[in-house]
Amino acid sequence: MIYKSKDGDIDLSKITRLYPAAVIDMYGEIAEMSLEWMDDNGDKVKLVHYVLVFDFTPIHEQVKQRQTLVYETREELILAMTEVAEFFQK
Repeated sequence: MIYKSKDGDIDLSKITRLYPAAVIDMYGEIAEMSLEWMDDNGDKVKLVHYVLVFDFTPIHEQVKQRQTLVYETREELILAMTEVAEFFQK
């Protein structure tokens, strides 16, 4: 299952985790937070952008193997999530 993203091909058969996140700037510290956290705390932090994280790290491994796609709006992120979900329904 190959997903053709704006940044290149991603082999969905190798992912161990797939998740969306909001990247925030909180007093100069950049961090990924859940969308739920952003909904509850968005008025207290600066949103940098949204990401969809494709994690290929084998379970119990320490070295992270990830590919991240960046989106400026939540709507773009949701659209990408919908496209990826369609691959798993085939």
